[in-house]
Amino acid sequence: MNFEAYLLQKKIDVEQFQRVEPVRFQEWQREFGLMHPESFTAQKKFLLNDTRRKYLVR
Repeated sequence: MNFEAYLLQKKIDVEQFQRVEPVRFQEWQREFGLMHPESFTAQKKFLLNDTRRKYLVR
């Protein structure tokens, strides 16, 4: 699974997230590539929820 597919699975709008917060997007993308998706979810759980609220897929 790639990072973009993961974000869509979490109902996060990839394009909007990348456009508005490019530094965080690139940081998360790099970290996602270094660990299992479940580990990434556990590590970023509360941040993912906040990000989903900002960039919800509509």
